[in-house]
Amino acid sequence: MFTRARSVTFAIALAGVGVFHGLDLPLPFLFGPMFACLVAALAGVKMQGAGPVSVAARTVLGVAVGASITPAILGQVPLMAMTLAMIPVYVALIGLIGVPFFQRICGFDRVTSYYAAMPGGFQDMVLFGQEAGGNPRALALIHATRVLVIVTLAPILLLGPFGVALDQPMGAPARDVPLMEMAIMVAIALLGWKGGERIGLFGAAILGPMILAAALSLGDVLHHRPPAEAIKAAQFLIGMGIGMQFRGVTLRELRHDVAAGAAFAVILAALAGGFTVLAHRIGGAPMLEAFLSFAPGGQAEMTVLAIVVGADLGFIVIHHLMRLVVVITGAPIMARFIWGKTE
Repeated sequence: MFTRARSVTFAIALAGVGVFHGLDLPLPFLFGPMFACLVAALAGVKMQGAGPVSVAARTVLGVAVGASITPAILGQVPLMAMTLAMIPVYVALIGLIGVPFFQRICGFDRVTSYYAAMPGGFQDMVLFGQEAGGNPRALALIHATRVLVIVTLAPILLLGPFGVALDQPMGAPARDVPLMEMAIMVAIALLGWKGGERIGLFGAAILGPMILAAALSLGDVLHHRPPAEAIKAAQFLIGMGIGMQFRGVTLRELRHDVAAGAAFAVILAALAGGFTVLAHRIGGAPMLEAFLSFAPGGQAEMTVLAIVVGADLGFIVIHHLMRLVVVITGAPIMARFIWGKTE
């Protein structure tokens, strides 16, 4: 249902696309809505998100990733052993640096500090932190700021030091994708999303469709990504959602929670840079794929960037999945170890 606030939000986001497109800035469908909604949120404009439609947009990226997983990519998994083995070390270092940073320097309680430091899924970390007794509002702002900073810095680095253009084709236009394959994509997007939620799969909107799409791609049933129009729509809704996370932010929250999130995002970026170099020199990973694999942004946002630079989606997503698995399954063990050190 389109309420007044939701209509205003879409109008602001569309204006952002127009401005970025008119100025020939990169990724207008992602950055335009993101920065336009961010400015509006900070200005106190009453906005409302797209609800389930915004979550559904992530299924498009899940299908895009799954359709990119081929037998050739699976054959490369053993070659990733060294870089995949770096992920648990990477996550452990983030925790060992991040928890004291948030607790001792920023003054958060230990539960909030732990879940603020962990580079897991935005929603998962907020939910887990709330259930453990942390501050959900602070967690939401910190993780939203992390994603915002990383998603802003990554393209600057890709255009600068990496010299990569952000204009690779995102997919074939809808007119060139067979209708039967599009119907299959819609079906597996919905089945993967809702089926994943039913079994408690974390990041179900992306991972559920990705698993089904990968199975059909490996089975020689699916041969295309979702059309470019669908990927642009997903970018639009994801960008709008990032900017809107700052609705109702107070001056105190800007000075404390958002500033803490921004500072930690810079620390994370430096740590990710170090692991990128290690993955390239020791693990033999291409620099571009290593950078996007260790960049601590959201999975959806990193998928978008991987698509627009023409990087190896399979390599990047496998590493991000490894990070999420380590964060979520290792949370109780790491929490006990870190909290024991800080009590």
